[in-house]
Amino acid sequence: MKPVENKIMLITYADSLGKNLKELECVLDKHYQGAIGGVHILPFFPSSADRGFSPTRYDMVDPAFGDFEDVKRLGEKYYLMFDFMINHISRQSEFFKDFQKNKDNSPYKDFFIRYKDFWKNGEPTDEEVDIIYKRKPRAPYIEINFDDGTSEKLWCTFSEEQVDLNVKSETVRNFIRDTLVSMCENGASIIRLDAFAYAVKKAGTSCFFIEPDIWELLHEVEDILKPHNVCILPEIHEHYSIQMKIARQNFWIYDFALPMLVLHALYSGKGHNLKRWLDMSPKKQFTTLDTHDGIGVVDVRDLMTDEEIEETKENLFTKGANVKKIYNTAAYNNLDIYQINCTYYSALGNNDKAYLLARAIQFFAPGIPQVYYVGMLAGANDIELLESTKEGRNINRHYYSQEEIDRNFERKIVRDLRDLMIFRNTHPAFNLDGECITETNGSKIKIRRIWNGHEALLEADLKTHEFYINSTPMKN
Repeated sequence: MKPVENKIMLITYADSLGKNLKELECVLDKHYQGAIGGVHILPFFPSSADRGFSPTRYDMVDPAFGDFEDVKRLGEKYYLMFDFMINHISRQSEFFKDFQKNKDNSPYKDFFIRYKDFWKNGEPTDEEVDIIYKRKPRAPYIEINFDDGTSEKLWCTFSEEQVDLNVKSETVRNFIRDTLVSMCENGASIIRLDAFAYAVKKAGTSCFFIEPDIWELLHEVEDILKPHNVCILPEIHEHYSIQMKIARQNFWIYDFALPMLVLHALYSGKGHNLKRWLDMSPKKQFTTLDTHDGIGVVDVRDLMTDEEIEETKENLFTKGANVKKIYNTAAYNNLDIYQINCTYYSALGNNDKAYLLARAIQFFAPGIPQVYYVGMLAGANDIELLESTKEGRNINRHYYSQEEIDRNFERKIVRDLRDLMIFRNTHPAFNLDGECITETNGSKIKIRRIWNGHEALLEADLKTHEFYINSTPMKN
């Protein structure tokens, strides 16, 4: 297991850069030597839905991808991030099946959140439902039928395949501990706590990032991982102030605000919002422009005005390539008001200059950059996959064969981005403890990184997308 390094982290599914983990390793060896320091392998465990985010178990790799030996071999070359779905597990899991079969005689009778026990009268009031931070236009539950003929409601935040865990029960706490330790033993350098803010529920609240309970859970996870020197990355899409709270407790955080801020700057030719954010950004963070999900909107509230947010969303649909509003509706199984489905390359109109500048801005921002595999290949919206599946998020989840990746390297933008990644990984000016100084003047922006006598300077025009980079020579 390699420790976390200040080098770019790739985000990829196990079967998206080649068919499996072995082919992924071959692709990185062939094309990305020095460009990638870490790999976030999106959920590679057996799963019943949501492209891996509905795990049935964590003690094995989905055989279609390989096995833990393949994972550990990658871990010898790159620091690795694993996903732990701390909020939920698949209804196809043995935990759920046993509970459904044996009900109160099951060892997992406390594994899930049972409405009859959670709510005062077995059901929430209209007022209680209204204040829940939810992804559905009703109370978050599924109704299950037990083998004895009875039925019951269980808390379910996301899809019906993803049943929420009762993190307050001793049975689940033991499950969390055992799973996290297993991940450490199998090569995780950092564990991403998926849907973390939803994990703690309390009647009469929003059931989202409930303090102080959520901190107790986070520190309990921290205590489990500390002997293994494995880090935590809580995954939360919401107001940036929540990320700031987490950063103040010295945990790694995501910069989910940057994607919309960069789009706004490149659409409008104005860098004032971007400068303000870069000036206040924590240093211990992972920056993003794209992920396996959509482009986050809720994360920039109060960093951009409501008018700027709406303007940027409209520009995404009008200036982006092949992205339509209907792709973010029920017609494509997507009613997520918090994100827009589109590749970042297509959000910028498949414009090579604008896209490379966007990545340069990301790489100069404080923190460690993450680059999603589609973005690493400057991938356009996959309309064919989208239409064949009617899944909105699949617009940004193309499957690349090794041959297709080789062909992509005939494109200058792909090679230029790879070279820019190598520069970001190797120049000492990007030390996490160094300075990041941003200046704006009209459409002009300068971002200066300084550390220990080393300097790298990005100068760009946000309207024309012209930019250049100057840096002090690197010492051998």
